[in-house]
Amino acid sequence: QVQLVESGGGLVQAGGSLRLSCAASGAFFAINDMGWYRQAPGKQRELVARISRVASTNYVDSVKGRFTISRDNAKNTVYLQMDSLKPEDTAVYYCNALVLKSWQSSQFEYWGQGTLVTVSE
Repeated sequence: QVQLVESGGGLVQAGGSLRLSCAASGAFFAINDMGWYRQAPGKQRELVARISRVASTNYVDSVKGRFTISRDNAKNTVYLQMDSLKPEDTAVYYCNALVLKSWQSSQFEYWGQGTLVTVSE
């Protein structure tokens, strides 16, 4: 089984910064894309940022220039550095990973349990 464990959420004032981390553990061959999604109260879950195994990235327009996604393949960990936070960034942030169980398997999608980020005025 593969587990994704997130950390780094919390309460911060507008304009502040937080860094989220997500570590993958368990039995697998490799991890392809990793990403961060978020879900605000009453809204659908949306993609925030994704990063490929070779560090190609993409971001939702609302966070471009403020958030930075990165990964450490040796540690099977993805990070989300969030700067210049705004109240509208308040949400539960979920880690996502596409995992290969073996070199010839299909990829499987896994989710973390979520970490709450609250940005106050």
